[in-house]
Amino acid sequence: MQIQLSDHFTYSRLFRFVLPSIGTLLFTSIYGIVDGFFVSNYVGKQAFAAVNLVMPLLMVLGSLGFMFGSGGSALVAARIGRGRAKAANENFSLITYSSAICGIFFSIVGLVFLEPVMRIMGADGDLLKDCLTYGRIVLCSLTFFMLQNMFQTFLIAAERPQLGFIISLIAGGTNIVLDFLFVGVFKWGLEGAAIATVICEILGGGIPLIYFARQNSSLLRIGRTHYIPLVLLKTITNGASELLSGIASSVVGILYNYQLMKFAGEDGVAAYGVIMYVGFMFFSLFIGYCAGIAPVESYNFGARNHPELQNIFKKSCKIIGCTSLAFIILAQISAVPLSGIFVGYDPELRALTERGFRICSLGFMLGGFSVYGSSLFTALNNGLLSGAISVCRTIIFEIIAVLTLPVFFGIDGIWYSLVVTEVAAITLTTSFVIYKRKQYRYI
Repeated sequence: MQIQLSDHFTYSRLFRFVLPSIGTLLFTSIYGIVDGFFVSNYVGKQAFAAVNLVMPLLMVLGSLGFMFGSGGSALVAARIGRGRAKAANENFSLITYSSAICGIFFSIVGLVFLEPVMRIMGADGDLLKDCLTYGRIVLCSLTFFMLQNMFQTFLIAAERPQLGFIISLIAGGTNIVLDFLFVGVFKWGLEGAAIATVICEILGGGIPLIYFARQNSSLLRIGRTHYIPLVLLKTITNGASELLSGIASSVVGILYNYQLMKFAGEDGVAAYGVIMYVGFMFFSLFIGYCAGIAPVESYNFGARNHPELQNIFKKSCKIIGCTSLAFIILAQISAVPLSGIFVGYDPELRALTERGFRICSLGFMLGGFSVYGSSLFTALNNGLLSGAISVCRTIIFEIIAVLTLPVFFGIDGIWYSLVVTEVAAITLTTSFVIYKRKQYRYI
């Protein structure tokens, strides 16, 4: 039986509804890890470092898709909750067209500024050449990458989360197979890894685009619309936290890479790449859960069903708390084998990666609550508070930590920056949740 946004959510129904979204994000993170595995083991640590230098820029641009998806789906789901299906579809269409136009524009901008940005990051010589090789190819599919990120949330709002998971399986499975062929078998190096990523992103963004453009049985369909500045403004403000979070994470990633180049050279950047790949796999569970439950929260907010909103909030806090405790244990156990899989060919790099991963993993236990808090306020159409959490967590707190702690603790200070950031972020998130409890009545 299909689960609807208007249903009462027990734990069983909640898990069944959000599981496809979690699976989508988790599988996306896994095939990202596979990318890193093939590049590191078949091309070398310099190429792996180049991919990690380019990745923050790609994530900045790709986060525009998350902005349109999270901000737009909150608006559209609220329209559906109020019984305004026609307006919901017109808004959805406008947001989709706008996302595609932005993708084309920023793909061109990225190609123009790729080289100067990489030089600022400290890349030169062969490392710069590898950065440009990978980045220029992958930027060609930026529009589809943005649409892929956007449709992940809209498929949930359309009550088709299973389709989103299937699409991620198709795109991710294709990427894994092509990485094996292009990099492992044909020895195409970075070019092969980049081409595999491009094909994967075209599938990930193209399949849902075709689905929504045709007659379908979901709540949403792309069709005729008209320009409504207020809808785009509301979408941007609602999704500002996801955009700022993506930009901030990428900017901070650039800063981490800069600090690590100074303290440990290319080895530091490679180690950080492994930690971020695996860290995203852990955080993808939180992000996937939040993406899955956000349209339900938006629907009930729009329908003014406060008892169900309270039910979802209480269950979500319990789920995130239990999951966080499990993460910290799993992360400590997996530090050695995961480091060996990626950089086992270099003993010094492996030791550096293991230590960094053990320290950074302490932050995994705390990050889920801040991710959920930011997502909750986005779902409630309060982009200001959601953005404040994201900005403080991923810009202010982390930049202060990564600039100051290494002065006292050396390279360990860089690893501890994540832990200090999450402690500060969860404190801020908790204060916002308590402050707004009477207004939104989720407690």
